[in-house]
Amino acid sequence: MSLIEHTLFGKVDKVQKAIERIKMCDPISNGYMDEPYYTAYSGGKDSDVLRILFELSGVRYDLVHNHTTVDAPETVYYIRSIPGVQISKPYITMWELIVKKRIPPTRIARYCCEHLKERGGQGRFVATGVRWAESINRRNRRGSLEIEKSRKHIILNADNDNNRRLYESCMSQGKTILNPIIDWTDEDVWEFLHHHGCRSNPLYECGYKRVGCIGCPMVVSKKRIEEFSKYPKYKNAYIRAFDKMIVARRENGLPTEWQTGEDVFNWWVTKPPKANDFDGLQMGFLDYSDFNT
Repeated sequence: MSLIEHTLFGKVDKVQKAIERIKMCDPISNGYMDEPYYTAYSGGKDSDVLRILFELSGVRYDLVHNHTTVDAPETVYYIRSIPGVQISKPYITMWELIVKKRIPPTRIARYCCEHLKERGGQGRFVATGVRWAESINRRNRRGSLEIEKSRKHIILNADNDNNRRLYESCMSQGKTILNPIIDWTDEDVWEFLHHHGCRSNPLYECGYKRVGCIGCPMVVSKKRIEEFSKYPKYKNAYIRAFDKMIVARRENGLPTEWQTGEDVFNWWVTKPPKANDFDGLQMGFLDYSDFNT
């Protein structure tokens, strides 16, 4: 099978191109390190493409899924059905993490990704299914083969930011990151999966465009409300965690105007904070000291 891309330099086989990228950076055959690729697997469509490409490439790799404790049940069961996947359980659950951090996870405080989703791979050559096409804004694309330099804001390994590159270096965690399908479109992904008989996560058949953590603050409010309607047990778990979070804030002398976890939940789902809310500490809730633990 071949996905053909027409460029000024002729036709390009995107499948073969991705496989060549994987082989070119193989950490063992190139002598970079003694351990094989750490191939990140989320249970989504891009991860399935990555998984199949690695099988086709013939290189050694560890297929690793970081269980977040807030994945949809369908995703959990689907991941368990994948042969050879290593499921890494976290040292802390989302509910415990909320209490520890004393703030809910938000677009500007995404500690959940750091502690739950981005675990593992330290000192390894990591491969991800990050793609430019998943970014909302693709106007500022850069070269496909660059080394990550210092930035004004943090981009996590799984982010589909328009500034992501084919080859990256994460100095803080000692990771080297390869994004072999960074230039694939959604059409490329589904054509490839259908050709190889992979239906992928069943949530896509239910109309989902993306699969991820239930309640992810990066998702629009309308979609999050729909998710919590579908998964009420997750909603109740968040509310219980927020109840405990309020107690923890008061015990630590931190401000809060909420009385119950349900108050926090309603605010969290319908009015997520924006970057400039740090200046006004919205509703007395956000406190810089909260980020130091």
